[in-house]
Amino acid sequence: MKRFDEMNPLTVAFYYLCVLAITMFSMNPLILCISLLTSVIVSAVQHTAARRAHLFSLAVFIVAAIINPIAVHKGMTVLFYVNGRPFTLEAIVYGLAAAAMLTASLYRLRSMSKSLTSDKVLYLFGRFSPKIALILSMTLRFVELLKQRWRKIRDTQRTLGLYDDGNLIDLLRGNARILSVLITWTLENGIITAESMESRGYGTGRRTSYATYKIHAADVAAIAVCAILTTLTVFGVSQSTTIYYPFLQMELFTPWGVAGAAAFLLLSILPLILDAKEAARWRLLLSKT
Repeated sequence: MKRFDEMNPLTVAFYYLCVLAITMFSMNPLILCISLLTSVIVSAVQHTAARRAHLFSLAVFIVAAIINPIAVHKGMTVLFYVNGRPFTLEAIVYGLAAAAMLTASLYRLRSMSKSLTSDKVLYLFGRFSPKIALILSMTLRFVELLKQRWRKIRDTQRTLGLYDDGNLIDLLRGNARILSVLITWTLENGIITAESMESRGYGTGRRTSYATYKIHAADVAAIAVCAILTTLTVFGVSQSTTIYYPFLQMELFTPWGVAGAAAFLLLSILPLILDAKEAARWRLLLSKT
């Protein structure tokens, strides 16, 4: 058994496809709460997300939760009025659910970008569509690369005395200048990369991968477990009731609803279970030496 990130890219991609599909296409509050909580835990334990990442996710959650009751005034349960506009319980609850869905999805996508590196993406899509594989690989790479370039440009501008964050106006001007330089640098680098790949004949023939991955019994077992847990979750969600408008109507704790939530909980923490099992096995082997 390997750690989750070391398993076959097909297994890792299938897992995140199942989790993201359930998270993004289900407005069941119980499922969304489980998804948000477990995504934060998995991100913190597996990839040690930085404090800024958590603060950004919290800001996204707050903004997404506030927007819906401000923009949508549907619902039968009016809580209060602001400038003659009603704020309903249904709109607030729906906003919280949508915020949980968005934040959990962002956490999962961040974890997926750590688990599926550029060479794994090329391995998955290179044989089917080299152009899509190249685009996905460059996109995943540019996420971290743009952060590094932003810091380099900012530090250079600050050294030259062109970047001042003493007040809001200077801060906005400095960031606008940095953004302009960053876009120019990125576009120029993209053109150079595309010309380099074309001159080397990328996409003209059958592509081989630098790293070779084999399907092991552990990968087959993990894919089967993901498929079973996903099926149970979908069936359990379909047997529960979640209605937001025109009034709240929820039946979440039916027998099949609870079973589906339990299955999704196991699916959400499956990477932690696999890593814990591998760590325990490693400690056992060390104790025998």
